[in-house]
Formats: sequence, C-alpha cells, structure tokens
Amino acid sequence: MTQTMEPSSLETSNGENSHRPLGVYTRPKGGGGWRDWVTTVDHKKIGILYGAAALLFFVIGGIEALLIRLQLATPDGTVLGADTYNQVYTMHGVTMIFLAAMPLAAAFANYLIPLQIGARDVAFPRLNAMSFWVFLAGGIFINLSWLLGGAPDGGWFAYAPNTGIVFSPSHGMDFYALGLQITGIASLVSGINLTVTIFNMRAPGMTLFKMPVFTWMMLVVQLLLVFAMPVIAVALFLLTFSRLFGATFFTPELGGDPLLWQHLFWIFGHPEVYILVLPAFGIISEVIPTFSRKPIFGYPFMVFSGIAIGFMGWGVWAHHMFVSGIGPVSVAAFSLSTMFIAVPTGVKILNWMATMWGGRIKFSAAMLFAIGVVSMFTIGGLSGVTHSVAPADTQQTDTYYIVAHFHYVIFGGIIFGLFSGFYFWWPKIFGHKLSEKMGILNFWVMLVGFNLTFGPMHILGLQGMSRRIDTYSPGFGFEAWNLVVTIGSFIIALSVLIFLINVITSARNARGRPPIGPDPWDARSLEWMTPNPTPVHNFDEIPIVESLDEFWHRKYGSDEDGKIVRVASAEEVCQDGSAEGVHLPSPSYWPLVFAIGLPFIGLGLIYSLWLCVFGGALALMGLYAWVFEPVDDPDVDHHEPQKEDVSD
Repeated sequence: MTQTMEPSSLETSNGENSHRPLGVYTRPKGGGGWRDWVTTVDHKKIGILYGAAALLFFVIGGIEALLIRLQLATPDGTVLGADTYNQVYTMHGVTMIFLAAMPLAAAFANYLIPLQIGARDVAFPRLNAMSFWVFLAGGIFINLSWLLGGAPDGGWFAYAPNTGIVFSPSHGMDFYALGLQITGIASLVSGINLTVTIFNMRAPGMTLFKMPVFTWMMLVVQLLLVFAMPVIAVALFLLTFSRLFGATFFTPELGGDPLLWQHLFWIFGHPEVYILVLPAFGIISEVIPTFSRKPIFGYPFMVFSGIAIGFMGWGVWAHHMFVSGIGPVSVAAFSLSTMFIAVPTGVKILNWMATMWGGRIKFSAAMLFAIGVVSMFTIGGLSGVTHSVAPADTQQTDTYYIVAHFHYVIFGGIIFGLFSGFYFWWPKIFGHKLSEKMGILNFWVMLVGFNLTFGPMHILGLQGMSRRIDTYSPGFGFEAWNLVVTIGSFIIALSVLIFLINVITSARNARGRPPIGPDPWDARSLEWMTPNPTPVHNFDEIPIVESLDEFWHRKYGSDEDGKIVRVASAEEVCQDGSAEGVHLPSPSYWPLVFAIGLPFIGLGLIYSLWLCVFGGALALMGLYAWVFEPVDDPDVDHHEPQKEDVSD
C-alpha cells in the first residue's frame, strides 16, 4: 500500500508549505458576485480574468490598427497627424504584444496547467492573483498616458536616442518605461509560480514525459519569462533614469551608447517572440490530435523541438541589428544562428502534418484555426528565413516586408492558435460550446482578411515602402495595395466582431440548459476528466497517471486482434465534481491592494515624489497584511480531519 497526499493538501492560504495539519474546507462559493472575482485566488477564475482583460486590450489594439490603416489607405492621408500617428502605432504594438497576446497565453496557462497535471491549484495561489492585478494595473497605467499629455511615441521597440527627452519631450515614454516595468513584474511572478507548479505538483505517476505538449510548451515559456524579463527590466531602468534623472546611458557624446538599448531590448525581444508563439504551438498540439483521432506524431520530437526553440532563441537577437553597424563577423554569426533556429520549427510543422496524415479529420472551428496556424506560420517562417541572408535583410529592413513577415508569424501563428484554443476549451471553462457554424464563418472571414491585409505588405516592402511612415505621396505605386490592405484590416475586424457575437449568443442560448456533458470532443488529456465547467476543487480525487494521454487510454483499449476498441464511456471515466471537504486557499483582497500601489509609484516618479510615498505605503500595506493574514478562513469550520487519498 502506498499513501499519497493530494499535492495542494499541505498548502496554506499563503501558498506556502506547512508541516502542521490544516483544517479541511471548500473555497467559499459566494454566488459569483463581484467580491468573488476581486478576492479570488482560484487559478480558473484568474485565467478567465486574464482572458477577459486581454480580449479588451485586443479590441483596443485592433482599433489602433484600424486608425493606422485609415491613415494609409490613400496618399497624403489626413486622418491622423504625424505626432498622433507615432503614438497610435507605438501603442498598437505595445498593446497587442504586452497587453493582449502575452496575457491571452497566460489565461490558457493559468486555467489549464493545474488541470492538465492533475493538481488542485497553482503552487502559490495568492501570487497568482497578484500577477493578474499587477498586469491589469500596468496596462491601465500605460493607457493613462492618452489622458495625461500624450501616449508613447517611440515605437514598441523604443530605440535610443529617439526616446530621449530631446526627441520625445512628452511623458509618453515615461509611461511606457514604467508601465512595462509593472507588467514585467506580473510576468516574472507568474513565470516562477507556474514553473514551480509544473515541477512540484504533478499527479502521481505523471513524469515530465507524460505531460501534454501544451504543458511542456508553457513550461518552456515560463522559463523564458524568468530569464528574459530581468533583461528588459534593466533596459527600462536605464531608460527611466535617462529620462527622469538625467543619466547618460544612451548619449554618445557623454560616454553612452545607443546600441546598448538595442542589444538589451533584442536579447529580451527575440525570446519574447517564442514566449508569444510557443503557447499557440502547445494549443494546436492538443487540438490537432483530438480532431485527427490520432496521438500526436513524434511526441519526444515535439517536446525537444520546443526546448530547442527556447534555448536557441537566445542566440539570434542581433539579426534585428544587421544594419546597425555591428560588423561583418557578427552579421555572419547571427545569420547562421538564424538559419539553424528554423530547424526545430520545421520539425514541429512536419509532425503536425504527420499527425493529420491518415487521420479521420473533423473540420471543427478549433481544427480549422489550428490548420490556419500551420499554414500561415509556415508562410511567415519562410519569409523570415530570408532575413538570415544578410544582403537580402539589408534591403528588406525598415520596409513593409518586415511588417508582413512579423504579422504572419504573430497573427498567423499566435492569434489563430489562441482562437483555436477558445473554440476547443470553451465548454471546459463555461459549460457550453460556442456555435460551430459561427466559428467556421469566423475562421474563413479572418483567414481572408488576414491574407488581404498582410500578403500585399510583402509587395509594398519590396517596392520600397518604408515602415513607420505616417503618409506617402502619390506616384510611387503604393496606392492600390495600401487600399487592399486597409480593406483587409476591416475584414479582420469583422471576424473579431463575429467571434464576440458568437460568445454573447452562445451564452444566451445556454441559459436555462444544463451544462454540456463530459468530453464533448473525445479528448485525450486530464482536464477533460473533470465536469464542464470545472468545479472549484478541480478533481474529486487526484488521478494516478500511467501513460501519456491518460484520459484517452482510460476510454480505449485493444481487443485480442490488436484493434482499438472503446472500453468505457466518458461518463464512466469522468469525475462528477461532488467531492466535499477539500482544502483550498481562502480568498484575499491584499494582492489587489498591492497592485493598486504600483501605478501611484509610477505617477509619482513622473509628476511628484509624494505620490510615490502614497503608492509605496499602499503596496507595503498590502504585503504586510498579506503576510500576516490568517492561514485559514475564520468563517469556516476547521474541525473535520484532513482527508487523504489512499490507493494501492
């Protein structure tokens, strides 16, 4: 007989390990009021909060993109002035990367990782809540700049010396530096939390190589975050001190070096590309096997290629700097490393195609978006490989060819993948499906709009149209393609509107109906063993894992002829969510209080140090109260003995 303790049964409400027995209680249900959401430490609710906030920022970033395209639809555009245009395209990049794509990936990670590894919650639930509120505080802080004298205007990459006081005298870049510093704290904390969760809280029997590919990709992402965020934190620290306190880190005549910013930014910035895209790779690595009715082809290769991408991503940053004067030896070295990093990505693409080959494919909305990732990311990858050829890169740099490549990778690889995840896991999160008909329409409209928008940008770039220009004169041959690009961007906006309508109408149609039954897709991984939507305690009993795709193997076996046959129904395999007396951490306001203090510190650095005193006091009060908050909820009976899972 072996005795196993549920991973979180020894976790206190402060997310720390305790050696004394704890009372058994169920996290208060509260009826879903606003206090539940403000104080929650439930990884599932935090995942939903991340997703809702990120979708809001995604819409804001999309509106900024539409303004850019309206300005460039015709020659000599007058929709935006030059200064406003600089602010809009800067905020478009900042919003889409840091406030939409990254937190959307965090939404899936927070919700799904504990479920996929058979855990009750994350390792540090209150740190998890803090990471969300700090992210939201940073996002709001950056967008406050619109109301306080002007938004950042130096591009999302913020190249020195253009971000200095001389060239950017407004406070916009101060909001950029401090706002990204705040959101970076959220990413770093979340990265540490989820890494510890994956390493320490897996269900009995789940070795690292029995984890789903999505969890593996998210583990690589968390490790990238842990090592990349300090680099951008240093760069933002230097920028803040240069702007607010007269430091000269980027001023050549005073001993500084503008290239220092570029090196620091891109040492962070290229791993950031994989921080963005690996979650989408993980998502479609769950979707494609499910709807191909086959296990993922070459599981070890999928895992090791993801690890290789994460490792090699640190060695290619200077291909962003081929025209900065770094010298021919550096250019040659980074050209080779850029060629090499295409190999593990190619392995993934071939394995996805091999998974689909010979499968009984069901073209659901989720599957269509997954196939869209494979095809569109391949196009973006091929145009990216041309940048490893230094003479070609020199011609393409700072043209719309780069914009096209970047968006085929980012939008085609990430946004399509995230939408695939929405359609796949929506029943798990909310207990009802999104409309498949509207989802398929959503895909085709988005695919057409995407290619109409970013395909012609390759042509514009090769014709010589520079990026980051607010207008262009007639007669250069840019007019027709720019109009096509603008039409395409509004088709993308229509596709997002279809998705939002789908969300609203599906929720309305689900009212009064029982939640969808277990396993609506005949899926493969552990999260589908729980009811839909997932109960507050996740699992009634922590499952014991014996194989990769554990859930699938509990439903299917082989007959005496070796033919795969169904041996149990989903209802027999899935848990019913009826467990009671499960220890879970109690809610807390203090992560939110701490997060509220950070924007005041930022405002104080920009306007008045007295605000720093107030913000610092608020943050310290939150931390102090957090540390000394009672371990157990005083309103819950703690006399019931600790339950244990005892199995042979």
